Amino acid sequence: MPMTKKVYATLIVCLTLSVLGVVLCKVDNTPRTDDAYAYADTINVVPEVSGWITELPVHDNQLVHKGDLLYRIDPRPYQNALNSAQAQLAILEEQIKLTQRSVNAQQYNADAVSAQEASARAQYIQAATTYSRKQALVSKGYVSKEELDQARTAMNSAEATRNAAHLQSRQANAAVSGVDALVAQREEVRAQIAEAQLNLEYSEVHASFDGRVASLRTTVGQHASPAQSVMTLIDTGKWYVMANFRETDLKNVRRGTPATVWLSGDTSKVFSGTVESVSYGVTPEDGGNISSGLPSVERSINWVHVSQRFPVRIAVPDPDPELFRVGASAIATVHRDNAPVGE
Repeated sequence: MPMTKKVYATLIVCLTLSVLGVVLCKVDNTPRTDDAYAYADTINVVPEVSGWITELPVHDNQLVHKGDLLYRIDPRPYQNALNSAQAQLAILEEQIKLTQRSVNAQQYNADAVSAQEASARAQYIQAATTYSRKQALVSKGYVSKEELDQARTAMNSAEATRNAAHLQSRQANAAVSGVDALVAQREEVRAQIAEAQLNLEYSEVHASFDGRVASLRTTVGQHASPAQSVMTLIDTGKWYVMANFRETDLKNVRRGTPATVWLSGDTSKVFSGTVESVSYGVTPEDGGNISSGLPSVERSINWVHVSQRFPVRIAVPDPDPELFRVGASAIATVHRDNAPVGE
C-alpha cells in the first residue's frame, strides 16, 4: 500500500512538471503583453486658406467617406479675386491685339524703308561704277571733262540718297516696339488666375480617405486660418495594435509574425493580426542622451534593472468598427514559433 502511494505521488509530480514544461514552452514561444493599445493613422484637417466657415455638414465622431465635404469656407473673396484676374486677362488680350496691329504697321513701314535703302544702295553702286569707267576714259579722249563731272555729280547724289535711306531705315526699325512687355504681363495674370482658382478650391475641404471625424470643436461662423486645425480625421481603413513587448521577448519577432489581439472593451472577441514592424528605438528613462522624436515607454519598476519595452506594430486586417478606437486598451500575443524566416 505505501508503495502504491509513492507511485501515485511520483506520477503526480511528473505530470505537474510536464504541464509546467508545456506552459513555459508555450509562454516562451508566444509572449504576451497587456501594455498595448489600438491605433490608426490620423491627420489634422487644417485649411489652406483663411475665412469664415459657412458650412459644416459633419459632426464629431461621424463616419465619413472619401470625398465627403467636411467644411466650406466663405468662397466669395476668392471668387472675386478669380473674377478680377480673369477680367485683367481679357483686357490684356485686347491690348495685345491692338498693339500687335500697330507693331505690324511699324514693321511694314520699316520693311518699305529698307527696300528703299536697298534701291538707293544699288543706284549708288551703279553711279560709282559709271564714274570710275568714265574717269579711265578721260585721258584717252573718249569722255569729255563735262561728262566726267556729270558722272561725279550723279555718284555724289546717289551716295547722299543712299545715306539718307540708311538713316531712315534705322529710324523705322527702331520704331518697331513689340508686345513682349504685354505678353510677360499676361503670363503674370495667368499665374494669378491659377492661384485664385486653387484658393477657391481650397475653400472647400473634403475627406481624403474613409474615416471618422474626431476633436471637432467648432461651428458655422468660426473664422478658420491655416495655422489652426479644425478637426482630426481618423483613417478607419487600417487599424493596428501598438504592443510594447520586453526586449527579451523580441527574439524571432519580425515582419509577418502572426499575432492575436484582444481589446479590453470586449475580451470575448479575438482578432488575428500580423506584425508589420518592430521599433528600433525608444527614449530611455534611466538617463542617457538620445534624439527626441522616439516613443517613450515607461518602466513600471525603477529600483531594479527592468527589461526595456519596444513597440511592435501589429496590423489587424478585420477589426470590429464598433470596438476599435484609437487608444483603446488591448492585449497582444505574438506567435514567434510561426515567424517567417528572415525579414
